[in-house]
Amino acid sequence: MILVTGATGFVGRALCTELAARGLPFRAASRSERPGCIAVGALDEGSDWSAALAGVDRVVHLAARVHVMHETAVDPLAEFRRTNVAGTLRLARQAAAAGVKRFVFISSIKVNGEETRPGRPFTADDAPSPQDPYGVSKLEAEQALLALGRQTGMEIVVLRPPLVYGPGVQANFRSMLRWVRRGVPLPLGAVRNRRTLVALDNLVDLIILCLEHPGAAHQVLLAGDGEDLSTPELLRRVATALGTRARLVPVPPGWLAAAASLAGQGAVARRLCGSLQLDLSKTRRLLGWTPRVGIDEALRKTALDFIQSGG
Repeated sequence: MILVTGATGFVGRALCTELAARGLPFRAASRSERPGCIAVGALDEGSDWSAALAGVDRVVHLAARVHVMHETAVDPLAEFRRTNVAGTLRLARQAAAAGVKRFVFISSIKVNGEETRPGRPFTADDAPSPQDPYGVSKLEAEQALLALGRQTGMEIVVLRPPLVYGPGVQANFRSMLRWVRRGVPLPLGAVRNRRTLVALDNLVDLIILCLEHPGAAHQVLLAGDGEDLSTPELLRRVATALGTRARLVPVPPGWLAAAASLAGQGAVARRLCGSLQLDLSKTRRLLGWTPRVGIDEALRKTALDFIQSGG
């Protein structure tokens, strides 16, 4: 039996659907009462997971306090630590005591950092360099879990995905879909960066593989689509998926950065203009894994869902 936390989230819903399609028994957990889910309340140092863990031998831990663009907490790091570190360790300790054999933790590439230099992708074994409270909390959770695994023998698997996209995607990626479909001119035609993304189908497939594969035990692994795109390439391929054409204006990236900084949007400009590449060689070598779907197929599915949902 597999326990999936955060089962009502973007990745959690897709994971539960795929587990059911493959005939793999699972239990879905969420913070509040939801159809088909067991409610566990807040994810913190006082959570009681005993009912959710009954009969479970594997856990996929997706529930988290996620990175947000406009943070309102007085002490963001303390809030992230309460959920992502203390809450995660509370679950893991109870899981180990309940006899769970493997614990798959969905972390974030933000543990590695925010940006890569040209030709220098992040690897799973790089020295961590988180730049914000969310990334710090994910690193601290990884370290605590791996230490617990050494103490108890429970197998820990850490997955660090980059931006995840697919049907139902929200936030900035959905905004991008909306801009492209409406034909909004975008000043990104001169950007020459490279970024790794991961399709929802590919991440779910990798998570399920990590539940079973012996090579994943006690490893930190990166996820991705296996093809890196520049921002203009991504926009053009999104446009093709939407049946339209991207309107890209070649504005020098330096001008973009300066204008964004003045507008208080420097972080957004860095994501649009900077590089964030991941080296998946460790994941491929240890697990023999290749991405299940290509970027164009994943974008077509994402675009179709966006259109059908009235985007």
